[in-house]
Amino acid sequence: MLRIGTSGFSFEDWKGTVYPLKLPASRMFEHYQRELGFDVCELNFTFYRQPSASTMRSLARRACPGFTFTVKCHRDMTHELWDENGALRSRREPFAEFLAGVAPLAASGALGCVLAQFPTRFRTNDEAFDHIRMTREWLEGLPLAVEFRHRDWCTKETLEFLRAEGIGYCAVDEPPLGSLMPFVPEATSAVGYVRLHGRNRRWFQATREERYDYDYSDDELAELIPGIRRVEAGSSVTYLFFNNCHAGSAARNARRLKELLGLSTWRPDGQLGLL
Repeated sequence: MLRIGTSGFSFEDWKGTVYPLKLPASRMFEHYQRELGFDVCELNFTFYRQPSASTMRSLARRACPGFTFTVKCHRDMTHELWDENGALRSRREPFAEFLAGVAPLAASGALGCVLAQFPTRFRTNDEAFDHIRMTREWLEGLPLAVEFRHRDWCTKETLEFLRAEGIGYCAVDEPPLGSLMPFVPEATSAVGYVRLHGRNRRWFQATREERYDYDYSDDELAELIPGIRRVEAGSSVTYLFFNNCHAGSAARNARRLKELLGLSTWRPDGQLGLL
């Protein structure tokens, strides 16, 4: 099963592009589901602030039947890992806070997977492998996928490790620059995961907002399809998210990819309709 959505749904610059110009922020999630026809969303705000149980409970209540979320780990679980001497340290406290926050979403059945995205500084060594293993353990049974930002992780050893631990590998599409990861369409657990960041060649010079300013062409989307199908074939469910969220590009590209794949749009009444 392949489920396609975007990395977030609440963006001011989606107004007048994929959302009505005067749509209030409080109605964006409903429009994302009912009008754009998405049945899955990756929650990214949890990287910047720990999820609160009240927010997750509200999202679960507002989600239509069958809607699924994936949730990104807080930065204290993936990025703030080094002490003043540069040694990698693993702390359980952020994981406990994260688990308490997502508990209502998990209890509702709407939590599909947790994503741990590690920074460029996170490189292959014994301590890093241990931290990934502990991440799985401390998430207490929640399905986990990991994303790497340095191409040192693009090895057979990495994939074998993830398969042995039952952890999903997140395949990424991003600019072919320097240390960035290439697109490696592999599934290492029952959960397949794909993130499409865009191919903005100013990646290392741009601000965080500008970095994801990219609009995929039909040709670029088409060339990704064989790899996407490979991930889908190797997993029970594959989550695919467009993270090029600038000015609604992610939503437009996600809907277009569904068309190219011959997928029908999702309707909250449980029926399928045409895009």
